[in-house]
Amino acid sequence: MKFINKNLAHLALSVGLALTATCLHVQAADHSQVWIGTWGAAQQIPEPQNALPSKDLDDATVRQIFHVSVAGQKLRVRISNAFGNARLHVTAAHIARPVAADSPAIDPASDRALSFAGAADVVIPAGADYLSDPIDYPVGALSNLAVTFHLDKAPEVETGHPGSRATSYVVHGNQVAAASFATPEKVEHWYQVAEVDVEGANDAGSIVTLGDSITDGHASTPNGNDRWPDVLAKRLQATSATRMIGVVNKGIGGNHLLSDGLGPNALARFDRDVLAPSGVHWLIVLEGVNDLGGLTINGDVPAAKHADLEHQIIAAYQQIIDRAHARGLRVIGGTITPFVGSDFYHPGAQTEADRQAINAWIRKPGHFDAVIDFDATVRDPHQPDRLLPAYDCGDHLHPSPAGYKAMGETIPLSLFTR
Repeated sequence: MKFINKNLAHLALSVGLALTATCLHVQAADHSQVWIGTWGAAQQIPEPQNALPSKDLDDATVRQIFHVSVAGQKLRVRISNAFGNARLHVTAAHIARPVAADSPAIDPASDRALSFAGAADVVIPAGADYLSDPIDYPVGALSNLAVTFHLDKAPEVETGHPGSRATSYVVHGNQVAAASFATPEKVEHWYQVAEVDVEGANDAGSIVTLGDSITDGHASTPNGNDRWPDVLAKRLQATSATRMIGVVNKGIGGNHLLSDGLGPNALARFDRDVLAPSGVHWLIVLEGVNDLGGLTINGDVPAAKHADLEHQIIAAYQQIIDRAHARGLRVIGGTITPFVGSDFYHPGAQTEADRQAINAWIRKPGHFDAVIDFDATVRDPHQPDRLLPAYDCGDHLHPSPAGYKAMGETIPLSLFTR
């Protein structure tokens, strides 16, 4: 009996070692490729002037053009119902290569249907996102991708990204495979699509840029893809050491650190917009100008309120740093750019002093893992509380395309070496 038990023990050990080796082999295979975000947009409830009327989305096809960052041989699309209050039925979704960034026409030979758990349609619960099944579909770096979907019924509450700086096209009926649309409704917004992922090697990763309208690209060129994160993506692709890194833009126009503005505040949307995108290794934070400007938008306030705002902004930064570090992300702080002369905020001397104090904290070692001095890049050296005229779009708050180019080019690519 002891002999039999001994043999059984040896057999069990051999089987256990074999299973362990198999598991290790499977794990190695699973980790040889990773999903990374090649494009993304922060989701919110579109403001009334940016939402589509329900009649426009009843039995409607929506075609949207996305400018991806990093290349891949497989892709998947994340469709979002994050702010919906009821289930969203997407009856069909397709991908294709558009003929141009500003056209609804696609190359019909490139058109492919997406599936969801093997089905052509998907019902997405309220408050949820849904990933399409992976599909073999080569995507070139810095190329454009058309994502087209059909809804049988308009959502009562839309989920989208108003600040697309790109044209989307809406027609009635199920026309997801149409080569073009004859007379589409054109809107400068995106709806219901949060992210496009590609499969990359295990040393690949993505950068999330968390910010407000300056990150979202207010005053950039429509359909031109010249926001500062676009400039960064182009530079990453020009260097072999960083060619496997994607950029996911999570800027929202009018966004705040501390309160809901246009879209949820940065702390409220942190998990969805920073931690949820695929393959994130780095986070760039450029937030706070709307908090600073909003304090005195209706008139001067006591000095104590300025001091309290500085404290709260810095505490919010620390929250972002701590939460990102807990997930292993490297966090890079961007200094707040000047906005004296703003036609919207009309900041005074104390608001400028607040900006200087916060930027000093950002620059101080021991807070962020690294710093990008956007302030130094775009300020007028003769009037450092203002944007350089060549970098000013004209409202003295948002950079021009030339300003965004300078911002994207000031970022050291060495920050993203692994």
